[in-house]
Amino acid sequence: MLEETRLHRIRALLSTLNRVSTEQIIQHLGVSRETVRRDILKLEALGGLRRVHGGIVATDSSPEPPLAIRNAVRAKEKHAIARAAVQQLQAGQTLFIDAGSTTSLLADELLSMPGMTIITNSLNIALTLSAVDSDNLLRHDVILLGGHMGPSMQATSGALTVSEIQRYRADVALLSPVGIASQSGASSFAHHEAEVAGAMAHHAKTRIILADHSKIGVTSRIIYAPISDIDMIISDEAATDSSDWELLQVACGHVILA
Repeated sequence: MLEETRLHRIRALLSTLNRVSTEQIIQHLGVSRETVRRDILKLEALGGLRRVHGGIVATDSSPEPPLAIRNAVRAKEKHAIARAAVQQLQAGQTLFIDAGSTTSLLADELLSMPGMTIITNSLNIALTLSAVDSDNLLRHDVILLGGHMGPSMQATSGALTVSEIQRYRADVALLSPVGIASQSGASSFAHHEAEVAGAMAHHAKTRIILADHSKIGVTSRIIYAPISDIDMIISDEAATDSSDWELLQVACGHVILA
């Protein structure tokens, strides 16, 4: 297992439990005690946790870095996932798209497929998809959901956002979770993000999860869509290294490697 994947999973485990023992990490990752010790030292140096006797505890409430930083992490894999997602869509469809690093890249790929109705809470996605073609005509009909604007995510959320989502019925919801696991489904760390993604999933005919390999087998704090409600998972080739990948294939039934 890659170091980057291990660090992400330790952070996700800590975001769920707030305090994690060394033994729990060893069992969760299936690696040696020495490997776990090195990973903990590196994570402590990066901030967000501290070592205590027998394990680690969280020192902040936000395990994910800002969106601008996440966009640059595993960008190659996320671009491939976004391209694969576009191939599952048809012109004229109505789409829900939530705010996330992979879905932000999806917006760039959607410029090649005009004639969609896009409903999103992401300011960046809305701006990207509001582009005009050579005849100065809008490529897509873009609906930016109202609500409270979060400074780091540049996305709307809250009761108004969820209420607006409930007014629509989409053909496809394209969602980018913090984690996707065979036993729990799709999950996020923040309540406001989970509420938006959950509402989109509930009001769409088809639900597609876009998740790079670091999110496979991860369960974050709030589950917003059980695995039985997920129609497709798109990830990258390194996802097969996860012990949960085969179980996800069985549980979901339709998985794609980009």
